[in-house]
Amino acid sequence: MHVGRKTQKREKSAMSVSLYGNLLFVVIELVMAILTGSQAVLLDAVYDGIEFVMLLPSLFLIPFLYRPSSEQHPFGYTQIETLFIVIKGITMTAVTFGLIFNNINLMIHGGHIISFNTVAYFELFACVLGIIVTVYLYIKNKSMHSPLINMEMQGWRMDSVVSLGMACAFLLPICIPFAWFKNLVPYLDQIITVVLSLIMIPTPIRTVITGIRDLMLIPPEEETIEDIKSTVEPIIGIYGHKNLYYDIVRTGRKLWISVYITFDKDIVSLSKFKLLQDECILALTKKYPDFYFELLPDIEFTGLEENLNSF
Repeated sequence: MHVGRKTQKREKSAMSVSLYGNLLFVVIELVMAILTGSQAVLLDAVYDGIEFVMLLPSLFLIPFLYRPSSEQHPFGYTQIETLFIVIKGITMTAVTFGLIFNNINLMIHGGHIISFNTVAYFELFACVLGIIVTVYLYIKNKSMHSPLINMEMQGWRMDSVVSLGMACAFLLPICIPFAWFKNLVPYLDQIITVVLSLIMIPTPIRTVITGIRDLMLIPPEEETIEDIKSTVEPIIGIYGHKNLYYDIVRTGRKLWISVYITFDKDIVSLSKFKLLQDECILALTKKYPDFYFELLPDIEFTGLEENLNSF
């Protein structure tokens, strides 16, 4: 199953919006970090800067993802996408851990006090902007199911949540004007940042684990395999068979599905195979946007001498 040029252009357009949005974030956050002296905002700027650098190659990567498979590249170029997603997931994980350790270090050294109002309003603005980009990418990706855009959505969603948490933290001194709370004020942004980082870090970790499985051509998660089986078997089962064997791998956004079938009669009908394959492809198209499917007879090897004697 091949994806058209229009989808390729839509994906590149969506990624461009994320790219320019990221660049805008980095510039504004650097300016705010300098003006307010906030280490938390500076960390955000560094995080988004890495996101921007990692996002640049993805725009050049998209055309390769739509090239068909060949003898030189039997799986096409989709594994490049998987490798890129793994690298990005590792980078996001490392930066998040670095953010956690840096904020713990700030807390150990007494924290810091900044212009809470200024940073709070800026973080609210950043949160709203992040939500707008996330919703835009979600709408664009509903028909494409692009792993690259999905990764960008996760990043923007994470930025929005972190920005909202930091805005709440910086508004607390206004909402809680008690003397006992003043001792906690220097540590507020660090505490919120660490907590939110711990909540969000499973997302890039899961991305890395899934990507490594795909790079090693390990079958996808059990839920996907069972869903494919439940889609294919009712169609094939009508014609009668003794056994079915599945070979399923995923490279990037594409699923490669091979089904080996043993009929209960010693007859191979090419027209029957084509009809079965077409019906299976039609059913799978409703669930998966990009896949390759083949239905093959499972011919058991019984030995060269036995085969020759049969002639």
